[in-house]
Amino acid sequence: MANTASAKKAVRKIALRTAVNKSRKSRMRTFVRKVEDAIKTGDHASALAALRLAEPEIVRAAQKGVLHRNTASRKVSRLTSRVKTLQA
Repeated sequence: MANTASAKKAVRKIALRTAVNKSRKSRMRTFVRKVEDAIKTGDHASALAALRLAEPEIVRAAQKGVLHRNTASRKVSRLTSRVKTLQA
């Protein structure tokens, strides 16, 4: 348990930051799930539209420090390639 005033404040700040990061990660996962659902249906147009909405969310999560930038890049790349295969 935190004893000093600064440690108590740090605990409060960490709790708030954790809640914000959790929300950002959840939002990103929702957008990714929408892309994956569209891919499963096999509809290229809806998958592409969902990808265009998901990509900024993934990049924003990386910018805010929720994800590592390479992880975000990998996720976008893999989703893009999966959407591309629907076109053929």
